[in-house]
Amino acid sequence: MADRHEPVAVLGLGRFGSALAQELTRQGAEVLAVDRDPREVQAWASELTQVVTADSTDLEALRQLGIGDFTRAVVAMGHIEASILTTSLLVELGVDDIWAKATSRRHGNILERVGAHHVVFPEFDMGERVAHLLSGRMLDYLQVEPDFAVAKLHPPYEAVGKPLGTTGLRARHGITVVAVKSPGSGFTYASQDTVLTHDDVILAIGDHDAIDRLVNREG
Repeated sequence: MADRHEPVAVLGLGRFGSALAQELTRQGAEVLAVDRDPREVQAWASELTQVVTADSTDLEALRQLGIGDFTRAVVAMGHIEASILTTSLLVELGVDDIWAKATSRRHGNILERVGAHHVVFPEFDMGERVAHLLSGRMLDYLQVEPDFAVAKLHPPYEAVGKPLGTTGLRARHGITVVAVKSPGSGFTYASQDTVLTHDDVILAIGDHDAIDRLVNREG
């Protein structure tokens, strides 16, 4: 398992890359942030410990920065051609764990083919999350796999006032309640004996279509 404090190279300081570099730094990781635009580098110089102006599509520039010595690197720029070329150069340099931002499924497929170990879709994922929240019934939503999600919501009517083990949520809807938060308290693990109220907030996991059906059914 990778140590979260291992050095990370973040290539590209747009909105995604800069936010990522800031959070990694906050968590205590050593971050080398790289961008070809001197204005971006200047803007982040006081926020990040190591910020360098360089062209990540230039193999020699990456070598001079010692990128090949990094275990982990993130290709965070939005320009498709630059991100694909940068990813391929990281592979050539032998970086063990390459994360790359994609702007579309096709872009993501190409990144995987050239050697990215992990591809993320921040705009797509955020758009999907907001679409679920717009219903007004979910308080938060996270899709962790194409067919699996975690939802934060108030309990459905049929689950209120009775032990969870007797509600049949898992059998009838494919939904499991894993945690519950009562007003004025924090989340605690749910059990078969947990009795929910209308004011509680639950964390439910299951097939994202099943979660959508349950929420819409309650609407």
